[in-house]
Amino acid sequence: MNDENPDAALVRGALADEAQAARALVERHREAIYRLARTATGDAEEAFDITQDTFIAAFGALSRYDPARPFRGWIAAIALNKCRDRARRRAVRRFLGLPMPDNAAEWIADDAPSPEAQAASREELATTARAIAELPSALKDVLILRTIEGMSQQETADSLGISAKAVETRLYRARQKLTQMVRGDPRPRV
Repeated sequence: MNDENPDAALVRGALADEAQAARALVERHREAIYRLARTATGDAEEAFDITQDTFIAAFGALSRYDPARPFRGWIAAIALNKCRDRARRRAVRRFLGLPMPDNAAEWIADDAPSPEAQAASREELATTARAIAELPSALKDVLILRTIEGMSQQETADSLGISAKAVETRLYRARQKLTQMVRGDPRPRV
């Protein structure tokens, strides 16, 4: 068993059709994948569907997983691809004139203790969620993996197939653009 990658044994079990190993993989990673999808889309319902699609795709491709690499990064890359696929389908639907809810980010629940704090926080959260969802995928993916999922710079680089320096640069640009979008400032910050 690989001490650095506790998921390797679970993957071997899942490949051997052990339902308990597959269940354990899902339980270990479903919250992180849901959180990633919810952040990327700004929509709780869509995030739930993407989470399911991610695990279906991951188990279909499990034989291609490299146990020398972290499972978390591998499945996060699949989730981000599913988010991009959904975004492309949504763009096509808009182009064809099919209605899509523009206020989906406002559906995000907030755990603030008072109704007043909830109202203020919900608006801030919705604004931020919309801004994150509107970021270009190259910036959004890095921002989500580094700041929300807490992946290291190298884990993020490995998941996205880019260099660690590119992660650093994209994260800086994503934060800059996000701040600009949330503030409604049309000028880029230097």
